[in-house]
Amino acid sequence: MDSAYDARIIRQECMKRGHEAIIKPVHRRRKQAAAGVDELNAEEKERFKKRTIVEQMNGRLKDEFGGRLIYVRGAAKVMTHLMFGILALTVDQLLLQRTE
Repeated sequence: MDSAYDARIIRQECMKRGHEAIIKPVHRRRKQAAAGVDELNAEEKERFKKRTIVEQMNGRLKDEFGGRLIYVRGAAKVMTHLMFGILALTVDQLLLQRTE
């Protein structure tokens, strides 16, 4: 993500739709950083951590387990392709935990 995700208009649109944006604030000015403007509270920080974990897993699925390039057609085949990637990702994570 880049700093544009923290734009006020995006936050306002999320609020208007009844969604809660889990976006870490970007301090563009030193005064904002010193004043602690728009800091995440403890609950939001916890949800941001969970969101980060999910985004990392999505990235690994795309980059390491075939989720970026799909050469099959049809919803069932695409779903099968992605589920094999998720299965491989799960096994990889389990093996990583076992070695720690």
